[in-house]
Amino acid sequence: MFGYLNGKITYKSPTYIYVECGGVGYHVNISLNTFTKLEDKNEVKIFTVLQVREDDMSLYGFYEEDERFLFTNLISVSGVGANTARVILSYMTNDELRRAIVHNDAASLSKVKGIGAKTAQKIIIDLKEKIVKSTHMDAVTVGMSQSNNVKDDALSALVALGFPKMSVEKTINMIIQKNPEVSQVEDLIKLVLKQMN
Repeated sequence: MFGYLNGKITYKSPTYIYVECGGVGYHVNISLNTFTKLEDKNEVKIFTVLQVREDDMSLYGFYEEDERFLFTNLISVSGVGANTARVILSYMTNDELRRAIVHNDAASLSKVKGIGAKTAQKIIIDLKEKIVKSTHMDAVTVGMSQSNNVKDDALSALVALGFPKMSVEKTINMIIQKNPEVSQVEDLIKLVLKQMN
């Protein structure tokens, strides 16, 4: 019904804003990601989704069309309501959510409040194909995502071994720059350990 609202922000909080359009103030529910992008703005074009239930009508707003796309896909999954979808989009960036779905990373999704292991798996099963198609993820993009996962796993392992996070992260970034072909966590860890000794 509403594609977007274009108007003045008359009230702003981390969970909702009021947008005035033509003398009418619309209550628009937002994610933390959208709130961050609106912090210094007084005027906005916000993409919207209207949720209609028996006893309620709620408007959800997104700073980017991409976030709206992810929201509408999340609420299409059985067991994921509008508020749960908004919590997911507050906890994860668009890219992090895409990566988790494409790489079957149920553990990352399960960290979101209200998402159990079963729901996380359901999100992945229902949305993986749509997300891959929508992002036109070619081999290069998927490769980049995989290298991010390798990097994250290596960092977690080394921090667990007692190495300081900041210096480990710096060393990992340096090694990946010099050796972009590294695709295994254990290989990356070995290279970091050599460098830090």
